[in-house]
Amino acid sequence: MMTIGRFDVRSVVTGTMRLDGGAMFGVVPKVLWEKVADVDARNRIRLCTRTLLAVNRSDRRVILVDTGCGTKWTPEKADRFAISYDETAIPSALAAQGLSVDDVTDVVITHLHFDHNGGLTDWEDDPDGPTRLRYPCARHWVHRGHWEHAHRPHLRDQASFFQEDFLALADAGVIEWVEGDEPAPAFDGLSWIVTHGHTPYQLHPLIGTGPAQLLFAGDTVPTVAHLRAGWVMAYDMEPVRTIHEKQAMYRRCFEEGALLAFPHDPAHGGAAIDGSPERPIVAHVLPLD
Repeated sequence: MMTIGRFDVRSVVTGTMRLDGGAMFGVVPKVLWEKVADVDARNRIRLCTRTLLAVNRSDRRVILVDTGCGTKWTPEKADRFAISYDETAIPSALAAQGLSVDDVTDVVITHLHFDHNGGLTDWEDDPDGPTRLRYPCARHWVHRGHWEHAHRPHLRDQASFFQEDFLALADAGVIEWVEGDEPAPAFDGLSWIVTHGHTPYQLHPLIGTGPAQLLFAGDTVPTVAHLRAGWVMAYDMEPVRTIHEKQAMYRRCFEEGALLAFPHDPAHGGAAIDGSPERPIVAHVLPLD
């Protein structure tokens, strides 16, 4: 855990999964990416799912960024991606700070792909039946443009959206809409960057203010290996746009001193970077785990 402005921030590993290495690295040949990834006999690389927990006690803010794959998996479906989800991880991280699930004030939804926010809901009783919110006391921040896309996804990305993960949010009236490409801050200490390369209107929270800022890179930079500007995923809707958006993130880090948090790196929750927007390198790993 580390302190960013008035927030105590921790990267919580909520589970592990494996996705196809070729899809995760796009046009990068396997002879290169296999040097930096744990790949299995089915050509899948090991990833984790990370939730960022940020606590500001003076303002009584308890923020979660993304919620992982969740519990709504049959053994057969989970095997496809080697999904292992620890439903105690977030409650345990909260308890370590004297908090509970009911103390969560804000859930930031970077995007609605199953591996980032399947954990928004659980089955109420039977699989494929009604769902219940995992964080019913919290406001759930989501970009309106992305919400609309998730309801009418493109053929290219429709397999990444499971309606049962998020439909209950609207019925419960807990959504806080984020609008446009340059949204207003949610409140003091939580502002936004919006990208479109991976998925339309992906929402990146910027925690802290001034020289103390932590940017959640989301699936624009899913792991340390993806820091290289040209190493983008075949899952991206607009890979060339992702490259430009990565470089814009890096310029912000260099110019304003922002730090990066990763959603899928198995070893590191975040890093300070050095180098250039074209060739960024890790200056040091952040003590977020």
